[in-house]
Amino acid sequence: MGTAIKRALQVGVAWLALGAAPALTADLAARPYTKAPAMIATIYDWSGFYIGANAGGGSAHKCWTNTSTFGTPTVPNAAEGCHDATGALVGGQIGYRWQTGAWVFGVEAQGDWADFKGSNASQFIPGATNQSKIDALGLFTGQIGYSWNNVLWYVKGGGAVANDKYNGITTAAGSVFDQGSETRWGGVVGTGIEVGFAPNWSVAAEYDHLFMGSRALTFSTVPTGTISRTDTVGQGADMATVRVNYRWGGPVVGKY
Repeated sequence: MGTAIKRALQVGVAWLALGAAPALTADLAARPYTKAPAMIATIYDWSGFYIGANAGGGSAHKCWTNTSTFGTPTVPNAAEGCHDATGALVGGQIGYRWQTGAWVFGVEAQGDWADFKGSNASQFIPGATNQSKIDALGLFTGQIGYSWNNVLWYVKGGGAVANDKYNGITTAAGSVFDQGSETRWGGVVGTGIEVGFAPNWSVAAEYDHLFMGSRALTFSTVPTGTISRTDTVGQGADMATVRVNYRWGGPVVGKY
């Protein structure tokens, strides 16, 4: 009889346990829902000061027209011909940009050492070669651009200055018989694409065209220094550069 009662109690306890399990589960508190953190979108900010280096090449187209020889006017004026002075350049730039929305505005000064050389046989002076060289260039420009995060397309415009040197050379002997020099001011327009590859670093490719106009240039004989001739020299130039900039004052920011 005792054994039967024990078995009955065991069966009853088992059934009670099975029945109580759902109730116990229902009494457990639900786990709170935790929202995942919002994703942070990185926004590249172009604002701030920057300084950088550039290198590339270019070409200056020069046309010479003789207007006087040894003080006597040349009537009519005589075309001496044209040539392209080509070569490399290297230098630096410094500027400031500020960004509003996707638009970027800026100002910049750029200076380069250049080695643009060219020559042509004079069509007016028999046996003479006209040679020119640009050894320095400067640009002072304003910029406006549109950005796609870390990619910036911009246009620029302003003033340009070039340091020009000119030689008249005897073609046969290769000796200089007269020379002249000038610092010439003009205008420039250009465009470029710049890409930010780190929070404060960017690299760009840029093209610029310089409008340097026509100027009257007086040549002096070598070695006496007396006036030999006056030529009107027209000049336009093109330059293409690769640029690397370091920027400060406008860090990368995060935006929810």
